[in-house]
Amino acid sequence: MEIFMFLAYAVVGGLLALALAASATFTLQRNEQVVAGIRKVQVPDSWLPGLAALKAAGALGLVAGLWVTPLGVAAAVGVTLYFVGAVISHLRVKDYELAPAAVLALVAAAALALRILA
Repeated sequence: MEIFMFLAYAVVGGLLALALAASATFTLQRNEQVVAGIRKVQVPDSWLPGLAALKAAGALGLVAGLWVTPLGVAAAVGVTLYFVGAVISHLRVKDYELAPAAVLALVAAAALALRILA
């Protein structure tokens, strides 16, 4: 049973890491669609490098978590909290286009549960 949980974590965590790496890259490149979404929730542009660094760290931690369980757990916790914060940021400004952030929060929570169970 543990092997199935580990394989599920590898798939979910790996795909989430790819999404985070892409998002971090687009944030650093100041991709207009990404920046527009961040500005919509009133986050200052000066935060973009820090947000990109958090996403990149989450991606690296999820991948490293394949070999070091506590690192994978910590990364999944951090990514879950990051996207819960994103959902809260959308709600704070009454922007209800929060599906991407909510889905990523749920995927991160799933990665966390799978890594704990593996």
